[in-house]
Amino acid sequence: MLRLTAALSLAGVVSASFENNLAYLSPSRRHASLAVPLAHVQKRQSGSLYTAAEVNFTHGIASGDPYAHSVILWTRLSPTTDNVASDIVPEGVVPIYGDEGAPPSSRAACVEYRIGTDEALTNVVNSGRAYTSSEVDWTVKFEATNLQPFTTYFYRFNVCDSSKSSVVGRTKTIPTKDQTVPRNIKLAVYSCSNYPEGYFNAYGAVNAKDSADYILHLGDYIYEYKAGLTDLRKPLPDRETYSLYDYRKRTASYRLDPDLALSHQKFPWIPVWDDHEVADNSYKDGSKNSDGEEFRLRKQAAVRSYFEWMPLRQVTMDDSLRIWRDFSIGNLFDLIMLDTRQYNRDVTVLGPLGGIIGGNKNEVEEQADWVNRTIMGFNQEAWFYTKLQESSDRQARWRLVGNQVIFSRVTIGVFNDEPFNLDQWDGYIANRDRVYKTLVDNKINNTVMLSGDSHAAWVSDMVWKAEEGYDENTGAGAVGVELAGSAVSSSSPLTGIVPRLITDPISKLLIKNNPTLQWQDLYYRGYFEMDIGYDAIEAQFFGIPNLKKRSTEEIKIAKFLIRDGENKLARNPTVGGGVAYAGALKNGKVEKAP
Repeated sequence: MLRLTAALSLAGVVSASFENNLAYLSPSRRHASLAVPLAHVQKRQSGSLYTAAEVNFTHGIASGDPYAHSVILWTRLSPTTDNVASDIVPEGVVPIYGDEGAPPSSRAACVEYRIGTDEALTNVVNSGRAYTSSEVDWTVKFEATNLQPFTTYFYRFNVCDSSKSSVVGRTKTIPTKDQTVPRNIKLAVYSCSNYPEGYFNAYGAVNAKDSADYILHLGDYIYEYKAGLTDLRKPLPDRETYSLYDYRKRTASYRLDPDLALSHQKFPWIPVWDDHEVADNSYKDGSKNSDGEEFRLRKQAAVRSYFEWMPLRQVTMDDSLRIWRDFSIGNLFDLIMLDTRQYNRDVTVLGPLGGIIGGNKNEVEEQADWVNRTIMGFNQEAWFYTKLQESSDRQARWRLVGNQVIFSRVTIGVFNDEPFNLDQWDGYIANRDRVYKTLVDNKINNTVMLSGDSHAAWVSDMVWKAEEGYDENTGAGAVGVELAGSAVSSSSPLTGIVPRLITDPISKLLIKNNPTLQWQDLYYRGYFEMDIGYDAIEAQFFGIPNLKKRSTEEIKIAKFLIRDGENKLARNPTVGGGVAYAGALKNGKVEKAP
């Protein structure tokens, strides 16, 4: 990649370059053409930098994708709070139409970072400088290197050669691959954060407790919809997102939420996308309301914006959309982050009510068990099965799989046993069978599937072949566990604020008609936390009682235990005679929260 330090010849910043800013890179190492072309950036530059008085850190700071010896650091240093209607898109340089957004600039800004072991940054262990410009919406991404494993660090950004700085952030590396982890590791797991539908109190609760080592977000970090007339908050732009400017502006609106901003400041994130980062019920060739060339350009714009604004790495990619990747957290667990939405997924249900009205539900029902049907593309499938096997072979204690949609079979079971939602793995039966076959044939134990998307909470034993040989009372016959969390703020699948008088009986019906489903709740928005040790994983689910005002209030609504080697939910202390505080619990009772 072209270096521009010498070309710009800017006094006092000889160590800076555009190349040091990872935001200029292509989301795919194998598709350099998707990068912002530095030759064009160089040609545009006037040779002068914005002064410290002319720029600000407009959208906080973030860290993510931690490795044992490095971590990604993110910020935005900009002369404007607005986003750029860039003329640099994956197709090349194009004219800008309309007067919306900040215009491209011929000047750059210089950013430096320092990372150290103390909050005052008196012991700096790594630092660097880079330029940012309008071509990447003034975003900056560094890889801080030469760090120690499983160590807490603090970091800060400055305008080069000035005292103007960002807030101080905190981050943490992960243990080395073969390291025995000295204590349990704690994760907070989120999905489905819809800005218009309520405050991000789920983020705020973990911020207040300071209870996580790392944050996982399983997708729907933003929503592309135009806000409705009755929505609580109105993100920008005031329309559905299609262009690069639209996706940048929508993400920027979300990042101004104080609880989300503080979460990014305090914790390293490991995110993956679902559908709404692009469009509702998107798959490889389209979505509910876009297809063909329109969808292709829309997806490229969304992916470019996501890569600019999120603290994630390039991975060894085979196309512009690969976000699936893995992390080895000592010999305690491997985290495998899947993309079951954007990467080569076969057609899903489109249209209202799961494709029933003016949609394609009948088509998907007919194809659901086709052997050549895949929810993630065959390249990703092969990679996934290899990673499961490698993790087992190296004797990592646990395999955690970050996934978007519900994995276990779910039926309402009133008139028939048809699947509840064909947009989930129930619409990709052969693909799910291949996952189970990999686990069973290779005797892979201690697999926990983590799911989001549904805006409800589900906890299930994972069972192959229609519950053959499975005992729902003891869990015998299970090959793993699925933990599926509710939404940060997106409304219940029953829509709107439906009272527990209605949601709890429906949860009871679901528990009754689905043998593997052990607990279910449709009422609360929330998240779950995992406390991961060598002997067991404890998962605790939290409900957020009020989204209409900003608060850190939460309710503990259920707790589950997964013991090493059992491949099922432990029937004690919660399942089988235990207590939950929302929804319905198989062989247990639901009480009022203390």
